[in-house]
Amino acid sequence: MAASKYDKNAIRKPIYEVGDGVKNRQSPTMTYISEKQTGAPYYINLGWICGKPNPNPSVREHVHNYDEILLFAGGDPKQPQVLGGEVEMYIGGQLINFHNTTSMYIPKGTPHGLTTWKKFEYPHFQMSFILGTGDPAKAYGKDMTEGHKQPMIKERDIDYEQYVIRSPMREAGPGQKNRQSPTMTYMSRTQIGVANTYIEWGWIYGVVSPNLPKMVHDEKDEIVLHIGGDYNNPEDLGADLEFDLGDEKLIFNTTFGMWIPKGLMHGPLTWHKFRHPHIEMAIMLDCGTVSEGWAGSFFGPDGKRIFPGQRPPQK
Repeated sequence: MAASKYDKNAIRKPIYEVGDGVKNRQSPTMTYISEKQTGAPYYINLGWICGKPNPNPSVREHVHNYDEILLFAGGDPKQPQVLGGEVEMYIGGQLINFHNTTSMYIPKGTPHGLTTWKKFEYPHFQMSFILGTGDPAKAYGKDMTEGHKQPMIKERDIDYEQYVIRSPMREAGPGQKNRQSPTMTYMSRTQIGVANTYIEWGWIYGVVSPNLPKMVHDEKDEIVLHIGGDYNNPEDLGADLEFDLGDEKLIFNTTFGMWIPKGLMHGPLTWHKFRHPHIEMAIMLDCGTVSEGWAGSFFGPDGKRIFPGQRPPQK
């Protein structure tokens, strides 16, 4: 495949560098956004859970100097809000228990961890998203508090449930065949008042029709992830997907991360072949609502922008 000037924007092969030595979990996990890969000041890794991790807990209590978003996502495309296990962890010394797809916003300086799988039913994945640095040494290496076998005592009069999203909003997505629509919003300022990152994602069930249209975000950077749904072969996307970026057409058949700086035209997205279900995730940065992220971003077949409140074009 010929080299592209956008190779640094499109991460086709993950780095395996975080979370080594855990059984029943993809270990190390897959890094798809980092400073090393894209130059972006963000760090995203994810990995599939295929049984109760061993050791369990495999994540000790720790603290970062950066805000973090955690996502525990169900791996069954037919019931995406069901996690496929039961997990408990502590945030700020407060026990948080969940058995459905769940996201969490962890403010910097907040102890969290002692993550324990109480039950396992079927594979699911966990994603960690560090905001403010793309360097894993800064994100994890210097900020870990090792050795805690019991959670720290809750000292602050805060109900940390306010940082947990157990059920998504359903507000984004134009309504297409073979695409979960509306998608599931699992992070926004509407759900968590201090969050300034918007995350929506959903399953792809076949060749999507109509295509996702061309768009550009004038004021916001975006991260796009397309995640293969086969936990036995997590780098396989499960489709042949054409993703236009700038003035080039990029073809993907593997799980990939995409760093899209503001002002960079992208789309349409065209599915050419489909082998098995996979996930499409859009992360809008420095943005708390769907309207802040996408209003005025879409283009119609005539090359003109779609005005806020209008639906993207249906081809």
